[in-house]
Amino acid sequence: MSYSALDLWLIILALGIGTFLIRFSFLGFLGNRELSPWLLRHLRYTAVGILPAMVTPLILWPEATGGQLDPVRIVAAAAALGLGLWTRNAIWAIVAGMATLWGLGWIVG
Repeated sequence: MSYSALDLWLIILALGIGTFLIRFSFLGFLGNRELSPWLLRHLRYTAVGILPAMVTPLILWPEATGGQLDPVRIVAAAAALGLGLWTRNAIWAIVAGMATLWGLGWIVG
């Protein structure tokens, strides 16, 4: 489907306004209020849920392989998961996954 330049800018504008309104609905209306302990407890897990949601499609359906499973990516994800569980440190888990991906990618070719 082909969009004109005006259509693209209208879509970008609509998405920008929508994103602003979604964020403002939470931050603007609740920004000065005390939040309940129940809500704060659940908000702590937001970042923990976002990272796997962003990474999982890149592992299971990588665009670089045409959507086919790649053993190198699976091993790198396992290394990141293993080190993350062992050290309880997200930075070390990311570094381990990246190093494994690059290292095995270089070895396998």
